[in-house]
Amino acid sequence: MKRFKNILYVADSSGIVLQAFHHAVGLAERNKARLTVILVMERIPAYLTRLTSPTLREAQVKELQATVERLAAWAAGRVEIESRIIEGTPFLEVIRAVLRNRHDLVIKSVGSDAGAVDWLFGSLDMNLLRKCPCPVWLIKANGPLPIRRVMACVDFSDLDHAGADTAEPLNRMVLEMAGSLAFVEQSEFHVVHAWDAIGEALMRGTRAGADEEEVDRYINEVRLEHRHWLCQLLHKAREWIGLETYDAVDPKTHVPKGRASDIIPRLAHELRIDVLVMGTVARTGIPGLIIGNTAENVLYRINCSVLAIKPPGFVTPVTLDD
Repeated sequence: MKRFKNILYVADSSGIVLQAFHHAVGLAERNKARLTVILVMERIPAYLTRLTSPTLREAQVKELQATVERLAAWAAGRVEIESRIIEGTPFLEVIRAVLRNRHDLVIKSVGSDAGAVDWLFGSLDMNLLRKCPCPVWLIKANGPLPIRRVMACVDFSDLDHAGADTAEPLNRMVLEMAGSLAFVEQSEFHVVHAWDAIGEALMRGTRAGADEEEVDRYINEVRLEHRHWLCQLLHKAREWIGLETYDAVDPKTHVPKGRASDIIPRLAHELRIDVLVMGTVARTGIPGLIIGNTAENVLYRINCSVLAIKPPGFVTPVTLDD
């Protein structure tokens, strides 16, 4: 079972003990993990420094320091915790903190209850989703305590010439983390795999000449192939997660037909999912652009918290020397 040992919580200037911080403290407590709270204050451009009073800046720093200290004091006695203020570009400083201190999870509160696009996609959030080397958990400010339903999204990849499933390493990470979260939260655990039959529309077209029974047989074969693949994946997950944990979370499987970018948001809404665990995969080959089209379309259309996981071997384009 995946356990986090060095968690980084990204605070904001409000200082409110939000659900995200409750989850961060609870997760650190259950895993006996170290918790670090940071708050990044924007660096004032050099050309504006002459317009800013040093006294005013010092007062701002003290106020922000009081904010992180208040959070640390709230969690004191429950977990090993430290807090710090950092000056710079927020997403860069968060990622540098991850690189410098080898954090294995970043937790951040996002937005309000205004809607999916408003609450999720701040520039800091998107940059962390694209470039942070460790998993990023973006938690709705008004999300539930405790978490009631977790959903893991797994993806099928065509077998290469060597017969290896190239998606398996990322699927394993998704299932391990989602299963672990469902276990510690004692929540429902759902596993979804959306599939489509390539060429169906063409086969049903008037020019293809395929009869309906032939097309239906083809679609049924594809359906069985994907169900068989998911069954094999979950069989492996029993070992990855651990038999005791796997049996305790008892995953409920969903294998709907359709595009993942349509199916996953709809299913997440219907099942009232609290946390969606998914891998973010890019096939562009451009460093830092880690969100693929499907993942990005899903993220824009959901209204629940997200735990986003990079594929094994991902290297952030951010360095400590930038």
